[in-house]
Amino acid sequence: MQLHDSPAPGPGSVSPSEIARFSELAERWWDPTGPMRPLHAMNDLRISWSLAHLPAPVDAHGTRRTLLDIGCGAGLASEAFARAGFDVMGLDASSAAITAGRHHLRHHPLPEGSGPLAYRCGSAEELCAEGARFDAISALEVIEHVTDPAAFLAMLATMLRPGGALIVSTMNRTLRSLAMAKIGAEYVLRLLPVGTHEWRKFITPAELGQQAVQAGLRIADIAGMVPGLGGWRESRDLGVNYIAQLVRD
Repeated sequence: MQLHDSPAPGPGSVSPSEIARFSELAERWWDPTGPMRPLHAMNDLRISWSLAHLPAPVDAHGTRRTLLDIGCGAGLASEAFARAGFDVMGLDASSAAITAGRHHLRHHPLPEGSGPLAYRCGSAEELCAEGARFDAISALEVIEHVTDPAAFLAMLATMLRPGGALIVSTMNRTLRSLAMAKIGAEYVLRLLPVGTHEWRKFITPAELGQQAVQAGLRIADIAGMVPGLGGWRESRDLGVNYIAQLVRD
């Protein structure tokens, strides 16, 4: 399958260089031994933690709740949320990644009982302009790649319905994350392509909390994510990877 990327739609949160970098990886996004293998490894923990901190996929009237998976790539998390029962929109500014996601979904249909899953190539700004609203939003390993994290959170807050929750996972800007997530993962172990991350764009939990308040949100829960021999696990250690639940008071 040959994937061809189109220009990223519009300015704002979308970084053309970041989109181009991830577009180059789109063909192997679903390969658990490929360049996205760290995401494959942590995905079970990301999804289980998210589901424990999001509204139930189906409300008391039997209606599926809507979930926006922003910066979805080729849909690792999007498919998991749909399997859990949400009505999912997977949004990404890379047409190559969206094409890969649609291709995978077409050739690996979701099991019976899953919620619907639709992919869209676009930006948060476009959805905001359309007045889109969702019961839940996930932004997993995304905020460290956008041009303005505070503005990005503010846009997501406007799209979150009352009673909903926003899940953000990202990396802390510490010397340990520089050594492990940047130098170790990209240059030493070659777990990620060189240039995947820019350490200075990593966000501390305190910064995320400040940006959340500016957006009218607050951090309701937060946990570290650490790798181990038995897979990734939840931890109190926020020094490298962490995941947070943001809610509106």
